[in-house]
Amino acid sequence: MATMESLIGLVNRIQRACTVLGDHGGDGGSLWEALPSVAVVGGQSSGKSSVLESIVGRDFLPRGSGIVTRRPLVLQLHKLESGKSEYGEFLHAPKKKFPDFAAIRREIQDETDRITGKSKQISNIPIHLSVYSPNVVNLTLIDLPGMTKVAVEGQPDSIVEDIDNMVRSYVEKPNCIILAISPANQDIATSDAIKLAREVDPTGERTFGVLTKLDLMDKGTNALDVLEGRAYRLQHPWVGIVNRSQADINKNVDMIAARQKELEYFETSPDYGHLSRKMGSEYLAKLLSQHLEAVIKARIPSIIALINKTIDELEAELDQLGRPIGPDGGAQLYTILDMCRAFDRVFKEHLDGGRPGGDRIYGVFDNQLPAALRKLPFDRHLSLQNVRKVVSEADGYQPHLIAPEQGYRRLIDGSLGFFKGPAEASVDAVHFILKELVRKSIAETQELKRFPSLQADIAAAATEALERFRDESRKTILRLVEMESSYLTVEFFRKLPTEGEKGSNPTGPTMDRYSESHLRRIGSNVSAYVGMVCETLKNSIPKAVVYCQVREAKRSLLNHFYSQVGRREKQQLGAMLDEDPGLMDKRENIARRLELYKSARDEIDAVAWK
Repeated sequence: MATMESLIGLVNRIQRACTVLGDHGGDGGSLWEALPSVAVVGGQSSGKSSVLESIVGRDFLPRGSGIVTRRPLVLQLHKLESGKSEYGEFLHAPKKKFPDFAAIRREIQDETDRITGKSKQISNIPIHLSVYSPNVVNLTLIDLPGMTKVAVEGQPDSIVEDIDNMVRSYVEKPNCIILAISPANQDIATSDAIKLAREVDPTGERTFGVLTKLDLMDKGTNALDVLEGRAYRLQHPWVGIVNRSQADINKNVDMIAARQKELEYFETSPDYGHLSRKMGSEYLAKLLSQHLEAVIKARIPSIIALINKTIDELEAELDQLGRPIGPDGGAQLYTILDMCRAFDRVFKEHLDGGRPGGDRIYGVFDNQLPAALRKLPFDRHLSLQNVRKVVSEADGYQPHLIAPEQGYRRLIDGSLGFFKGPAEASVDAVHFILKELVRKSIAETQELKRFPSLQADIAAAATEALERFRDESRKTILRLVEMESSYLTVEFFRKLPTEGEKGSNPTGPTMDRYSESHLRRIGSNVSAYVGMVCETLKNSIPKAVVYCQVREAKRSLLNHFYSQVGRREKQQLGAMLDEDPGLMDKRENIARRLELYKSARDEIDAVAWK
């Protein structure tokens, strides 16, 4: 099996890579959150900072009164080979090494102030720090703001709740190991850290108890009831820590010397001497590493399963965004034609009912056209007054002898002319719908999203084609109306009853030809003929519109565009495939994440089972 250092070191590297790529979301589904880490929690002045510095072996954290840690500090420790120089690196200052740990302290303070200002506000935006040293064990620790019970001057009233919510957002996650820091000179029953750990980890499986300030307890007292698990039992052993004294801090006593002094304290203590091998910051760091190793090993199958699932998702997302295009003109032309075919499929789905929109064309024929035909002003055109006027004008100086044929023709021509408006309106309505469907189809064609220039070119070409189809459709439907005017259906009039059949005197005086009953009969006959034509056009106009516009849009919407593209040079084709910079960045990020996950899978397999 892999060594503890190689396995935990690998996890640290993967977590850092995830952080660099921004793959550490709060949804619980990221690789970063699937890997275990240690959250350090405790009340203010519980000694959290001193414990962290003891584990690192360096004095590097800001100090002061009140809330010093105002942003989470994600601290990744990377063990180096003996003899190598130690240094720190911040995620917000990539490629800059900090060999001076006093400079690390200043950078933490400055970066905190950058987000929160020089106030006592807090922020849940973490600072990411990696420390590389021969004196550490591979470990990921998260230092959280110290819990408090009251807000002090300069802090919002919600500070207590804000800190509690922030700390909970970390410790409630099932992969989080809780390092609960409690001072020995306070009653363990009042410990903020233990109280919180009991709520989020009632079984104690994820909690490690740390007792600080053992050397500051009242004379004659000790913390054996806690350390030996009698006062509050955890599944893991309690660890006692002796922090550097304020005098040691003032004298700049280094952490290596402080570790030795801590070890001597436990070895010579009459109270804790029998526990000395399981006390101190060095033992705590090793204990956490051993536990991390066990947790990682136990979770390798689920981690690998998450990695494989994420790889599949990223591959699918990359396929949806589209792979990079070859530089040669042939590959570019193939990509353009492939994008056009994808758009054409979506457009046809809208027309044929696979997607919504095509039904609106039927609505034009079934609702809009009949409604417009019903509103035509035939009543006014065929009123008694207008019929008399038209018939009289058509007769001229010689009144008609039998039937006013010229009057009939003029009344019919005038009536049929009204059909042009609804017919042209149907053409325009369908044209508008087809343009809308083109726009929607371009937006819904996933393959096109990465090419805004090609989207614009396809939209322009499709619009130009639709305008040609509209013009041809308009000519066709106007011809239909004009054909009805140019040759009347004689059989219709032959079947009409004659006036003699009604008992009238066809040889009566000319004035009878302009009687109201005679004029009404003319108007009625014309109205009946126009109604017959209306029913004919109600059926033929939709057929002409579909044939000239919809059918052609389905068959040859981009045909002219294809012929133009085929004659373009490589440089012009490349300009058409000018991608959206945002999508290019997204694809690059996905590709890097995909590479990370594949590398992580291979490395975990190689390290965990060799």
